[in-house]
Amino acid sequence: MYTLVLWLHSWIRWAALVAGVGATIAAFDRAGASRPDRADRWGLALVTSLDIQLLLGLLLCLVVSPNMEAIRANFSGAMKDPALRFWAVEHITMMMAAVVLVHVGRVLARKAVTPAAKRVRLLLCFGLATLLMILATPWPGMTTGRPLFRLD
Repeated sequence: MYTLVLWLHSWIRWAALVAGVGATIAAFDRAGASRPDRADRWGLALVTSLDIQLLLGLLLCLVVSPNMEAIRANFSGAMKDPALRFWAVEHITMMMAAVVLVHVGRVLARKAVTPAAKRVRLLLCFGLATLLMILATPWPGMTTGRPLFRLD
């Protein structure tokens, strides 16, 4: 089960990252003011992919990951190791913040009075969420790096 959940989490990250960039660009595009549904569609793709990622990540973190089980068994020791601290705190915190930002951004955009206010709110929330996702992704070459495309 661990391998399947990890594989899904690894591949769905690409949908989340693409949706994050797409939603940010759609919110940034002033020409999109005449087509606000485009930013809404990208935002829906972003929130959907992030919610799936959150569920898979929680399943990994709390149930099936042997790495997280070892971290939880000696949390104070994990805090002294930068690679383990990344997984125990930094990855989880930044990704949770990205999920919250996307949900908050969509709610704030719905409550905006003008299209310009909606665009600014979406741009700020989606842009920050996308930045957090990029920063919290374990890119190859990092101490905590993982393959770009998990094939096993």
